[in-house]
Parts: sequence; C-alpha cells; structure tokens
Amino acid sequence: MKKPSSGTQERFFENVYDIARLIPYGRVTSYGAIAKSLGAAGSSRMVGWAMNGSHGQFPPVPAHRVVNRQGLLTGKHHFSPPELMQELLESEGVEVVNDKVKDFERLFWDPSEEV
Repeated sequence: MKKPSSGTQERFFENVYDIARLIPYGRVTSYGAIAKSLGAAGSSRMVGWAMNGSHGQFPPVPAHRVVNRQGLLTGKHHFSPPELMQELLESEGVEVVNDKVKDFERLFWDPSEEV
C-alpha cells in the first residue's frame, strides 16, 4: 500500500476535522463512519491518526465524540489526562461505563446520513 503524500494526508485530516466538528453535542460517531462519509471506507485507522493530531486545532475538534465501532473510548490515551475523554462526554450527558458509551446505538450520529 502506497503511503499518501503529506499534502494528501493534510487534506484528509482537514476533511476529518470538518466532519468531526459537525457531531452534535451529546452524540458520538465512529472512526469508520467518518471514513465512510469521506468515501474512504476502510481508512478508520487514518481517521484515528487524525483524531490523535486534532488537539490544538482551531476551530476546536471535538475528538472526544469519536469512538470505535463498538462505542469504546479507544482514543482516550491521547487525552491528557486519559480520563478527560470520558469527562468531556459525561459533561454532555453521555454515560460511559467501563470505557464504553452506554446506549451507543441510540447516541450514534452517522455523518453519511447527515452530511
């Protein structure tokens, strides 16, 4: 597999950030759903890399609203401290139990249907 050029990767990351900024307050989506909405199904790992680099972006990127396909907070280790991801979700009314979004299916926001 050919690695994307830095310009291509930067554009992809910016597109990921644009989608993530649309996630409604109190809702979550997955890395794969963002990838699919960008026509890049199968690139969920690259969406994860984008989320890891999203801290400090302006306008801010609500990376805490992006979880894995099962609702697990797999990106929490990229927050400082790691508990911050859960705290941010809970501040929006999202219940998290054992690092997993409770009622994930109900709270899931599908960017392919909304964008």
